[in-house]
Amino acid sequence: MGEMLEGVLLQTVASGLLWGCIYALIALGLTIIYGVMNIVNFAHGDFFMISMFLAYAFSLVLGLTPLASLPLVTACLFVVGVVSYKGLIKPVLNAPPLAQIFATFGLMIFLRGLAQFIFGADYRTISNVAASGRIDLGGIFVAIPQLIAAAGAVVMFVTVYLFITKTRTGWALMAVAENKQAAALMGIDGDKMFALAWGLGAACVGVAGSLLANFYYVFPEVGAVFGFLAFVTVALGGFGSISGAFFAGLIIGLTEALAGILIDPSLKYVVVFMIYLLVMLFRPRGLLGNA
Repeated sequence: MGEMLEGVLLQTVASGLLWGCIYALIALGLTIIYGVMNIVNFAHGDFFMISMFLAYAFSLVLGLTPLASLPLVTACLFVVGVVSYKGLIKPVLNAPPLAQIFATFGLMIFLRGLAQFIFGADYRTISNVAASGRIDLGGIFVAIPQLIAAAGAVVMFVTVYLFITKTRTGWALMAVAENKQAAALMGIDGDKMFALAWGLGAACVGVAGSLLANFYYVFPEVGAVFGFLAFVTVALGGFGSISGAFFAGLIIGLTEALAGILIDPSLKYVVVFMIYLLVMLFRPRGLLGNA
């Protein structure tokens, strides 16, 4: 009995960590935008929804698997992010914060309504996935699509982290995030960095959407589920903290999985939000945010 319980717990922990990697990647895009511009993008989850529907459309039209269409989806989402900044966010940069909130909230409603208008409210799946089945990792059975998604999320996370911390363009992003006026005196174009931040943030969910479309349902409300968890992840890890977003994603994935099996599946999000509230009470800037 004890060995069986231990096996179930190990299986649950493995699943939670895999989901946590995906949550972290979705939250990464939100973290980049907020860290550079101090703007919360309420449409972030719906960018994720767009990426899943793009993977679905490329599957229908071109016969591509979600992994094969990942570069196309990522490029499309980068463009979506830049266009969203140029057309919607840039005009309200100097407006009151409430106007910025309403702008991104309105974009969220528009994108969700557009998806329902084009595709309807039905749940869809992609049949020509890149891989299926499961593998045995020392007695822990892991679904191959989920393992691929988690591995892809980690690779993307590391790539973005190295880009921001090890390249001149990344240093320029951090400089603008620290002080836009001082960065401008050094010849850094703040407007281009803002556009890059939105493009990069949207590209992160482009990768996440393609990876998740390999085994998850595609529907217009999917952004509400993962977008809300992304907000919690960013706040838990620390606003603007890339490493915080990663560790917070793992914490949320583990908490969700363990609460679902040890308490009740219907209460797993209650436990996640309870932990989030406790952290906010004692560490308002998040686990790895500035005190």
